[in-house]
Amino acid sequence: MSGRAQLMWDEAVTGYDFGPEHPMDPVRLALTRSLVRAFGLDRDVEVVAAKPAGESTLRLVHREDYIEAVKAASENPGAADGAYGIGTLDDPAFAGMHEVSALIAGQSVGAAEAVWRGDALHAVNFAGGLHHAMPGGASGFCIYNDASLAIARLLELGVERVAYVDVDVHHGDGVQAAFWEDPRVLTISLHEHPRTLFPQTGWAEETGADGAAEGSAVNVALPAGTGDAGWLRAFHAVVPELLAEFRPQVLVTQHGADTHFEDPLAHLAVSLDAQRAVQVACHELAHSYAEGRWVALGGGGYAVVEVVPRSWTHLVGIAAGRELAPKSVVPESWRQEVFARTRQLAPMRMTDGRWPVEWAGWEAGYDPADRLDQAVLATRRAVFPLRGLLA
Repeated sequence: MSGRAQLMWDEAVTGYDFGPEHPMDPVRLALTRSLVRAFGLDRDVEVVAAKPAGESTLRLVHREDYIEAVKAASENPGAADGAYGIGTLDDPAFAGMHEVSALIAGQSVGAAEAVWRGDALHAVNFAGGLHHAMPGGASGFCIYNDASLAIARLLELGVERVAYVDVDVHHGDGVQAAFWEDPRVLTISLHEHPRTLFPQTGWAEETGADGAAEGSAVNVALPAGTGDAGWLRAFHAVVPELLAEFRPQVLVTQHGADTHFEDPLAHLAVSLDAQRAVQVACHELAHSYAEGRWVALGGGGYAVVEVVPRSWTHLVGIAAGRELAPKSVVPESWRQEVFARTRQLAPMRMTDGRWPVEWAGWEAGYDPADRLDQAVLATRRAVFPLRGLLA
């Protein structure tokens, strides 16, 4: 197996553009790619442009009638069929949407194929992580669910156990739905509580279909306002034990940057430094339990200058084996590009000043009156016994 990491990138993914008023500004992708390049990380990764996902691949997850509806809206946005979630405020139709959505999906599928076949040990597609798309409909800024497609492709290639860990602020509902009845896939999502955030799913009691898949869906619903210490405490109180029991052959992770305290669409209070800490943890978990096979995806994130590029550049550096120190100075050339593109001032360093992030481990005990601990305990009680673990 190659130890080299792959960065999946095709400039055309920046065409995933819902319009100037939409929060999912594709400049976040372009600026991330530029920051990766500015730090010289291209020397440490193999930059690969995979082909778009074809219809047979898309059908591994999506219904044929939905694919046809996306293609029709792609050719004629004004005739988008709202019954499929296209042409809405969240998911406006735009010309070429099928092609660019399939291209993003293809990067994640290509990443999964490279990791499983041994062409790379780690692969990153920060344009991916579009985890809300359902088999028969668009949802939450997501047209095709590239994360689900990557996992489905791994199963098609013969992988017997895939773990999916989603730390986006929103519940990874589309991936959970795709594999609700499949015990070969363990889905774990840490997200803001459904009482206060879209998509209003992801309760601790959602544990997978009755029967063999029961206990294969895991949800940690975090109270609004959760910060670094609580977020990391919840992650480490749930994820490592489950992965140790499941022993995945491949680890797929989704790193939406919208948990950040500056994100305009959610209510957690996580720093860039805590996001980096979870990225490091996912890398270590892949080596501990999946022989290093790691597919890392992007996701949400709407502080498109201040947060997203730095967070995902850290992710690329970790996957590439060249972690960027939090105190690293952001290259001046990139800061100039940011101002030229957005008329915003770019951050100066690759940190929010909170490194190293401190948190208390679950093994030391919990506080039954603490809302964060209540959330963790609800998840452990709902899922751990189903997997033969102590809650």
